[in-house]
Amino acid sequence: MRIAITGASGNVGTALLRRLAATPHDVVGISRRTPPASAPYDRARWVNVDLAADDAVPALTEAFAGADGVVHLAWQLQPSHDRDAMRRTNQGGTRAVVDAAAAAGVRHLVHISSLGAYAPAPRGVWADESWPTTGVPSSPYSVDKAAAERIVAAGGFDLAVVRPSLVLQPDAASEILRYFVGWLVPAALMRPSMMRVVPWPREFTLQMVHADDVADALVRIVEQRATGAFNLAAAPVLDRAQLRHRFGGLGFPPPLSLVRAVAQTSWRLRLQPTEGAWVDLGAAVPLLDSTRARKELGWEPAHRADDLFAEFLEAASHRRGIAGPLLRRRAV
Repeated sequence: MRIAITGASGNVGTALLRRLAATPHDVVGISRRTPPASAPYDRARWVNVDLAADDAVPALTEAFAGADGVVHLAWQLQPSHDRDAMRRTNQGGTRAVVDAAAAAGVRHLVHISSLGAYAPAPRGVWADESWPTTGVPSSPYSVDKAAAERIVAAGGFDLAVVRPSLVLQPDAASEILRYFVGWLVPAALMRPSMMRVVPWPREFTLQMVHADDVADALVRIVEQRATGAFNLAAAPVLDRAQLRHRFGGLGFPPPLSLVRAVAQTSWRLRLQPTEGAWVDLGAAVPLLDSTRARKELGWEPAHRADDLFAEFLEAASHRRGIAGPLLRRRAV
């Protein structure tokens, strides 16, 4: 098969290239910048396209020529202070992918969305893929994810939409620190033992999934030409009890309003890159039920969420990364 991948040099894209290394598929990687010619990036033939550019559609149409499937991973998380720029890439770029795939005659489109596309849910509610995807209105990320799902749904493709929980891998630690932490918190403080003093709101109940497990699901979807929506999350759910058990303790539970206020104020002062709306999103989203992926794809995550979180924190304390335009190790 010929598989074209947008955002192929990012967190999930890098994991997907690793997963495709053992397959015979012809892979076209699409990114704004060409990665180094080393594993896993040497697995793809690279085409440079900025999805927000005026010429994105013809450039993508040429890149998609002859593809059996397109996997759309490209997404912009920064600059968070430039809402128009993010909208151009996230919503406008998704429209460009849809238009180009249609022009190239591609039938199977796999779009990676997020649990952030789901409407708010009462705390502790589990949601399958039928939960409304209207997003959390105060969160630009959630609004864009919900809008992108509507865009791809209108394209008339054999469509699969993948909604993972928080996607982590140790190799992406440096990138994720830049996107969400910045320089306000020193990387050395991110080590697992520091969780014992982290103020963790009662409303925060997280699910995580390893990027390699997301990549495995994506390959299964492409090879099976699967359609429909698929939630992806690994056990266990990380609530206060689970985190205390794993890390030997946890800090006090501050009021959610205080956490949001601190995040929003420090974001406005440009001390860190995460706006207060991310707090709204973290407290509002439902828990993901991944039964459909397990039954229909034969998917099973190889990594436990608590192990993944501990490994990621250790990697973050060393600003771990790998060669590549996005994942490379850089000072925060």
